[in-house]
Amino acid sequence: MKYGFVKIAAATPKVIIANPRANAIGIIKLIKQANTSLVDLLVFPELCVTGYTCGELFLSDILKESVYKALDVIRKSTIGKKFLIFVGSPIWKEGKLYSCAVAFQNGKVLGVVPKMYLPSYSEFYEIRHFTSGKNISSFIKICEQNVPFRTNIIFSAKNNENVKISAEICEDLFTASPPSNNHAQAGAIIIANLSASNELIGKSDYRKTLIKAQSGRLSCGYVYASAGCGESVSDIIFSGHRIIAENGVILTESALFKEGLTISEIDTERLVYERRRLNVFETNSEGYINVEFDFNETGENLTRFVSQLPFVPNDADSLSTRAELILKIQSQALAERLKFTGFNAVIGISGGLDSTLALLVILRSYELLGKDKKDIIAVTMPGPGTSKRTLKNVTKLSNAVNIYLRTISITESVDKHLKDIKHKGTKDITYENAQARERMQILMDIANDENGYVIGTGDLSENALGWCTYNGDHMSMYAINSSVPKTLVKYLVSYESQRVKTYKEALIDILNTDISPELLPSKNGKFSQKTEDIIGPYELHDFFLYYTLRFGQKPEKTLFLAAKAFNKIYSKEDITKHFKTLLKRFFFSQFKRNCCPDGIKIGTISLSPRGDWRMATESSAEEWLNNLKK
Repeated sequence: MKYGFVKIAAATPKVIIANPRANAIGIIKLIKQANTSLVDLLVFPELCVTGYTCGELFLSDILKESVYKALDVIRKSTIGKKFLIFVGSPIWKEGKLYSCAVAFQNGKVLGVVPKMYLPSYSEFYEIRHFTSGKNISSFIKICEQNVPFRTNIIFSAKNNENVKISAEICEDLFTASPPSNNHAQAGAIIIANLSASNELIGKSDYRKTLIKAQSGRLSCGYVYASAGCGESVSDIIFSGHRIIAENGVILTESALFKEGLTISEIDTERLVYERRRLNVFETNSEGYINVEFDFNETGENLTRFVSQLPFVPNDADSLSTRAELILKIQSQALAERLKFTGFNAVIGISGGLDSTLALLVILRSYELLGKDKKDIIAVTMPGPGTSKRTLKNVTKLSNAVNIYLRTISITESVDKHLKDIKHKGTKDITYENAQARERMQILMDIANDENGYVIGTGDLSENALGWCTYNGDHMSMYAINSSVPKTLVKYLVSYESQRVKTYKEALIDILNTDISPELLPSKNGKFSQKTEDIIGPYELHDFFLYYTLRFGQKPEKTLFLAAKAFNKIYSKEDITKHFKTLLKRFFFSQFKRNCCPDGIKIGTISLSPRGDWRMATESSAEEWLNNLKK
């Protein structure tokens, strides 16, 4: 596919034990289905040409002859098929029998990969019939072709340097040092596992955990196809479990005891970037050979799920767990800082989401420290743009959490300041920023006067967009929300509203209030500004940020994913317009981020100049904007 995506299919055919001719028909049927689905890589289970449970029949010459005939039938069926196919089969060489992955493409056998680790415990006794392929470096004649016969093969796409694939077989993964470790260090970005793993209570979960961990450790894609229906059930049963994972995430998996194909796409560009980012990822290709194959980009039909909110977990249980952990990270960090300084928290509360989240974190921190929350110095500073609703919400929230709230109007002081600098009286950027700076001056001076520590409320999305006033809300003594994106702030506040019922009513009203900086005069007590009307929807900006910052993705690819995720909400033209806004503002606003206050990192993205993001203020956005035009 385009944009570095490789369409993967894991297959489980129905097998008939010791009947390679019949099994070849089932395998070819799934090859045809995969071809219709435009896959790039197809992986079958271990020993699916014969069935895994042949027992003593593996020693039979009749079975041997039938296997090689079946493999040639399978090979011929791949003529005209441009995708890479791994089929599990027994292979005989020099009087020894091996469990192998046979690689086919377009009528050719490209190589044969033998299994290294043979289980001989509990219900398994492979060592009775098979020989380990460990340390083998040879060639074998199969289907009238002389091909590599070894474990250390990288199957490399001729026309795409990112597409490099290796194979391991079942037990290889379950060992202390899986061959895939070496495959990845040698450059393999996708690992195929041809498996015959029987089903037991809890084993499918263990299998998933193992595959997630291995794909995460190796920053690779992992394709797992296991044996299923048709295998003997004399003592054990096989479920046909199929899993496709990428960098520690399960992209898709099959139901148990279902034959057929499981399809998704692995993002090789993302994986290559991740390895480049992880400077400790070692490379070592000594002893490996490259077998080239043709790789065909098959279009843009992406089937994998693309979340509109990549910073927010998709299911309720994960969201609650994540929310609790984030709030614990924030509150523990703030508690440590307050303990070190010996000061009390000073916070400006506006009635908006960000300051609400910061206050909730402060409350948790005070609980951790055993401090009286009456010592929290909370200040609201209404100005010309303050709406009746937010002022009401501030009062309601402070009463609900039982803290004293100071109200200090900034209208007169801002008016005097503007007159002092001979401002023309227009409702321009100077007018707006004067209010933000006046509020911060009040907070800082209160902090000095009362042994306080100003807690910043700005979030990651605002930092990225530069949607903050330099030396106004941009500044604080500790920026507790600095790596929490706007789309996640809402869910954290919502979670806390459910956890602490006394806050619920106040928090729900805040959650239902439009986002506004409230820096222009209100109209009849209502907002005259809505942030997302000015800079665009935060759900789009956070989507762009996630893929641009986390994965270094090109704008054209991010635009492609955004069009898929938001196709029923925004037009491609609107998405492009808002993406352009983000890129321009992000590059222009680096000078603000270069001097941001301390703030704890809570996720994979942080814009702290002392941590994750170092960038010259003068960096140009031109190349990114040009790429977006594509």
